[in-house]
Amino acid sequence: MADVVHATRDGAGNLHRAALAVLATLLTVLMFAAPLHAEPVRIAALGDSLTAGYGLPSARSLPARLEAALKAAGRDVVLVNHGVSGDTTAGGLARVDWMLGDKPALVLVALGANDALRGLDPAEAERNLDAIVAKLKAEKIAVILFGMKAPRNFGTAYVEAFDGLYERLASKHAVALYPFLLEGVAMERDLNQADGIHPNARGVEELVRRVLPVVTKALDGLARPG
Repeated sequence: MADVVHATRDGAGNLHRAALAVLATLLTVLMFAAPLHAEPVRIAALGDSLTAGYGLPSARSLPARLEAALKAAGRDVVLVNHGVSGDTTAGGLARVDWMLGDKPALVLVALGANDALRGLDPAEAERNLDAIVAKLKAEKIAVILFGMKAPRNFGTAYVEAFDGLYERLASKHAVALYPFLLEGVAMERDLNQADGIHPNARGVEELVRRVLPVVTKALDGLARPG
C-alpha cells in the first residue's frame, strides 16, 4: 500500500514539474514574440510666429499639421510646438535649454524672420543660430535648419549676408537645410493672411506638403546606426 501511495505522489510531482516546464516555455515564447512598444519619436519645432501659427487655431499651425501628415504616413511621432511670435534668433537661443526638457530626437530650427524684418545685423543672427545648432549637435540631436530671406529693399549687401548665412551654417555643422521656409507660399495672396506675411490654413498645408519629404528623410536617418 505504501508503495502505491509513494508511486502516486511521484506521479503527481512529475506532472506538476512538467506543467511548470510547459508554463515557463509558453511565457518565454510570449515574451519574445510580443513586440515591444517603442516610444514615439519626439520632434521639436523652434521658431517664431510662422511656427507658432499666428492668426490660426493651434490645430492648424504648421507643427500640428506636420505631425498629422507624418502620422498619416505611418510615422509614430510627437511634434512639440516651440514657436513664439515675435521671437528673434537671440530669443530662440535663450530658449534652447528649456526646449531640451522635451528630449527631442529631432529639432526643426526656423528662426531669423524677425531679425530680417527688423534689419538686425546678419552676423549676429548667424552667431545665434550657430550657437543653437552647436548646442543641439553636442546633445546628439538631429537638426533641420529652415532658411529665411531678407526683405529685398534692404539692399544687396544686407540680402546677400542674411540669405547666405543658412547655407554656411548647414555646411559648417553638416545638418539638413531647407533653404526657404516659405517656399511656394510667400507673396501668394491666396495662401496668406491679410498681412501678407503669415500663411493662412491653405498656406500651411502647402508648407507641409513641401517640407514633409525633408522631415521624413531626417526621421529615416535617425533609424540608421551611426
